[in-house]
Amino acid sequence: MKAKAAVFMGPEKPFDVREFEVTATPAGYGKSRLIASGVCGTDLHFHRGKLFVQPPTVIGHEFVGQLEDCDEIEAAKYGLAKGDNVIADIAVPCGKCLLCKSGDDANCVNMQVTNDGSIEKAPYLYGGYAEVNYTPLSNLVKIPTELDPTMVATFACPGPTAIHAFRLGKQAGFEPTADTVAVVQGLGPVGCFAILYLKAMGVKKIYAVTARENAEREAMVKALGADEVLCLQRDGAENVTKKLQAENSGLGVDLCFEGSGAPAAVAQGMNILRNRGVYLIPGQYSNSGGIEIQPQMITFKALRIIGSSQYSMVDVEGYLAFLCTHKEVHSSILSLGTHYKVADVNNAFADAEAGKNVKTLLVR
Repeated sequence: MKAKAAVFMGPEKPFDVREFEVTATPAGYGKSRLIASGVCGTDLHFHRGKLFVQPPTVIGHEFVGQLEDCDEIEAAKYGLAKGDNVIADIAVPCGKCLLCKSGDDANCVNMQVTNDGSIEKAPYLYGGYAEVNYTPLSNLVKIPTELDPTMVATFACPGPTAIHAFRLGKQAGFEPTADTVAVVQGLGPVGCFAILYLKAMGVKKIYAVTARENAEREAMVKALGADEVLCLQRDGAENVTKKLQAENSGLGVDLCFEGSGAPAAVAQGMNILRNRGVYLIPGQYSNSGGIEIQPQMITFKALRIIGSSQYSMVDVEGYLAFLCTHKEVHSSILSLGTHYKVADVNNAFADAEAGKNVKTLLVR
């Protein structure tokens, strides 16, 4: 038996679609058959050369599949069995560093990953861009049977990413409530999930801020829960800032969530927050250049600025729990994915790069 995989060949180069032998499952691993695997913004950064990964390799860290083969006794230790739908979480924290010992294993300083195995050595297929995936059983999370696995795959990374950022905000003493005025910068997958999540939390008012005008995307985020969409291109950055600063009787907004990845968004986010406002920043995930900020604003407004770069297994579990609790969002989430076969990976990337899709998924 063989399985197709999309091999990353380096920045700005087409993926090479190859067939690999489906080999015996190594001890401690699960072999899963692809259901859907998301194209993450991180993968786009690899392809643009903004982040580095050694080619040739099978990238992808948003794999959702059906567990086909494993040691059943070993799998049972992790609550798994053949036939389960699973999410493959690639992060392997060391458990020994200061961060891990303090309960912050998402930011382990010795973090390893499960998808960096060589494509030259069996079982070859460790990454998400493949029809078959091999992941340690310890890194597989069972998807509850009541959840559509393709729907789950749509936000398999953006969901836990956003939830982790909100969890850090809660640890800092802030949790969105019915009195919160929130701003989400960026209408990509992370921003869209943040809007949907804030709406489900009962937040009073949600603004979405986007750089470029796109009527279809704006209508979509309103359907997800945004009360108003502000466009920098259409409305002007200064006018957008002034409008948001007028909230809370001229103090500014309570919460800003940065999901755009645009460096200039950070300066605006600081400007629109009220005193003691909270800025969650999971979106700046590549070296896209610097900006000038006014650091005294952090002091005078006593801002709470919280970076969030990864997520952990507990956040994946939190994402699944959220989906189980909020069945009303399922159809909306499912509608956001655009599907491509693994063999069509280069078309998938071209469309993702062009911003044609909310969420790009490779499917079986």
